[in-house]
Amino acid sequence: MLRFLNISGLIAALLLASWHLTAAEQIQIDADAVVVTEHRTEINGKKVNYKAHTGTQPVWDDEGNPVATLFYTYYQRTDIKDTASRPLLISFNGGPGSASVWMHVAYTGPKVLNVDDEGYPLQPYGVKTNPHSVLDVADIVFVNPVNTGYSRVLPGKDGKMPSKEQQQKMFFGVNADVKYLAGWINTFVTRYQRWPSPKFLIGESYGTTRVSGLALALQNQQWMYLNGVVLVSPTDLGIERAGPVKAANRLPYFAATAWYHNKLAESLQQKDLYDILPEVEAFTLDQYLPALAKGNAISNEEKQRIARQVASYSGLTTEAVLQNNLDIPTSYFWKELLRDRGMTVGRLDSRYLGIDKRDAGDKPDYNAELTSWLHSFTPAINHYLRSELNYKTDIKYNMFGPVHPWDRSDDNTGENLRQAMAQNPYLKVLTQSGYYDGATNYFDGKYNMWQLDPGGKMKHRMSFKGYRSGHMMYLRAEDLKKSNDDLREFILNAIPAKDAAAKY
Repeated sequence: MLRFLNISGLIAALLLASWHLTAAEQIQIDADAVVVTEHRTEINGKKVNYKAHTGTQPVWDDEGNPVATLFYTYYQRTDIKDTASRPLLISFNGGPGSASVWMHVAYTGPKVLNVDDEGYPLQPYGVKTNPHSVLDVADIVFVNPVNTGYSRVLPGKDGKMPSKEQQQKMFFGVNADVKYLAGWINTFVTRYQRWPSPKFLIGESYGTTRVSGLALALQNQQWMYLNGVVLVSPTDLGIERAGPVKAANRLPYFAATAWYHNKLAESLQQKDLYDILPEVEAFTLDQYLPALAKGNAISNEEKQRIARQVASYSGLTTEAVLQNNLDIPTSYFWKELLRDRGMTVGRLDSRYLGIDKRDAGDKPDYNAELTSWLHSFTPAINHYLRSELNYKTDIKYNMFGPVHPWDRSDDNTGENLRQAMAQNPYLKVLTQSGYYDGATNYFDGKYNMWQLDPGGKMKHRMSFKGYRSGHMMYLRAEDLKKSNDDLREFILNAIPAKDAAAKY
């Protein structure tokens, strides 16, 4: 049974106004309710008791009317007496339009997918204990933005659903998303009495855009100050890197992928990945980027030399590099690298292999990694929520929800994060990236950090961690441990000593 927290008669009336809704919308979810279950697990060899709060909490408009309800799962350790000093980690995934499922049941939560050590699906589908979860040091809430997971738009006071245009203005854009989520977090923190706690945001992929914007919005709109922001496989955060920079920054990722698939020359292939990448990064900044910037002003001799070196690092032929004028599209790379084997490599994780109808062409037919992930995540989250967390509803769990068109205008989230850091001396930032991620490559993540603080006054408060995996680096068993250990260390180090003032 669902236990109601604070549902008003108005919300109930709105939910009963189903004659204005489509058949799919008539399947309703309680707008303000929660189920609480008690659990026990073992993390790093120690017993941890916790509660799972699984439910919904409304989004309110400026007049205090409920306009949407967000589905969340909140894990709270129960064998800790001092909740005031216990960190709270607020977790978002990306898309935009993606549910919070990915980090929930594969990274930081108390349960992880039943997959093999490299992250590939296994049957029976489901979850198992996560021995590396950061629940030992921080309580965690996984938040599903509007139309993801079980989160939904609510009908208005007239019982009618807002139009598509109204919904986009309210929810589906860079700044609208940040605004309503900041208010929702305020309500959550108030309800669960977490105002004294050190607070952290973690976002993956587009979620990094979201949490970067939230860092400043929470400070300036909700007067809530954070201790840390974690960027997992970050997007560009509104930081310009078009043209030669965008093209050059791909090369270290190409090199990592080529190394993984044994496509490099023996002199490079025999080295460890961590020995190759610094060499490729230096070439990228010192030679490749300037060569691309020259365009048709580059001499033929230099162009040939750069092409040979790019080919050496990328696993492609010099001819292929020259045919692309030194600027190699990622989609072409995914198709070309293993063309001689009749295989493609994945976009978000190039360890995954795909098979196309034709070996010819300049891009893969599909994303090999995403089909593998949906294969294992979808049955796992649907079963886990119902059978272990006792949350029952007939609403469809949206792995990816209808949120498009997404308004990407006025994306200043990177600058917002910089300003939040400048205003808040406590605030630290951690970037986590997989070396085999071709959608949000790790070198772009480093570039973000360099441009986020061009003056260098705050670079000691930024850190980077890389992993031998892809976009969701935690799917690989070795990196599940390493990434959680890095996150745990970051959280603990971002909490200041008692009575240490926030000042420069």
